[in-house]
Amino acid sequence: MNRMSPQLTVLLVIFSLHCYMSDMAMASDPDPLQDFCIPNTKWGYGRAARLDTVPCKNSSEATTDDFVFSGLKKPAEEFSNMGIAAVSVTPQMFPGLNTLGMSFVRADIQVGGINAPHFHPRATEITYVLQGKVYSGFVDSTNRVFATVLEQGEVMVFPRGLVHFQMNVGESPATVFGCFNSQNPGVQKIPSALFGSEIKDELLEKAFEMTPKQIDKMRRKFVPKG
Repeated sequence: MNRMSPQLTVLLVIFSLHCYMSDMAMASDPDPLQDFCIPNTKWGYGRAARLDTVPCKNSSEATTDDFVFSGLKKPAEEFSNMGIAAVSVTPQMFPGLNTLGMSFVRADIQVGGINAPHFHPRATEITYVLQGKVYSGFVDSTNRVFATVLEQGEVMVFPRGLVHFQMNVGESPATVFGCFNSQNPGVQKIPSALFGSEIKDELLEKAFEMTPKQIDKMRRKFVPKG
């Protein structure tokens, strides 16, 4: 990836500050009880089901490296069949985020690729287009769609719990950054939740007016492999 121009660097810094201020104003996670809490890996942090059950390292043992993450310099190694590659950054990968009530993601989208409709049950998301043209939007609880084509340097907010989506409508690959006001926003992808789960076929047939053969075809696409 080419080095960012000074203008884009400034925009990204402003975006990051906006994420931080949004986190302070709308945080869905509990307020921290100390300046920071670097998880103590000696207690099996990587295997912990709940982050709040892991003790902090003594603050005197924290280092600058705990607060620096370099994993967003390049895209994820593999693109999905929908043309998207995402690097999600949570406290498991970036210890300095722990207890600060925020996380973020880098998504690279191939031409024509999509970020399928999904929602985050525990966080509002702010998305920033670093490069490319991305059709972005969300659907509110009255099924009204708020969507537009975002270009380089533009930002859009996806309210917590609402279905949202993205598609690269440009002529070159697109890169977007997303910031969440929770260190564990969660994600529920609509196609996978419906056809990749154990919901009874009969219910899906009635809900979508589909035949058993059509349901089976969708199941094969979205049921987890292995």
